Amino acid sequence: QVQLVESGGGLVQAGGFLRLSCAASGSIFYINTMGWYRQAPGKQRELVAVIRSGGSTNYADSVKGRFTISRDNGRNTVYLQMNSLKPEDTAVYYCNVQYLKDRFAMIAGSWGQGTQVTVSS
Repeated sequence: QVQLVESGGGLVQAGGFLRLSCAASGSIFYINTMGWYRQAPGKQRELVAVIRSGGSTNYADSVKGRFTISRDNGRNTVYLQMNSLKPEDTAVYYCNVQYLKDRFAMIAGSWGQGTQVTVSS
């Protein structure tokens, strides 16, 4: 079982910035993909950004140029630097990790508990 602990959410004015962190712990042999998703009230959860073990990244079009995802493999931690925040970025942000618990296991996934990001206009 893998636990994900998120931090860094909060209330910020439009144009401001926040940095989210997500630390994974537990039975981890290898982490493949780490990502951030968000869910606004009344909307489906959507991908914000993902980073693979080799360092390649993908971003939602709505955050390109404003958000940066990074990871620290030694700490099993993924970060999301969010700059130039807009009211439409307001959502609960969830961390997701795709991992192997041992070298013979299949890829499994785990979700964080979510952290609220609120951007005021």
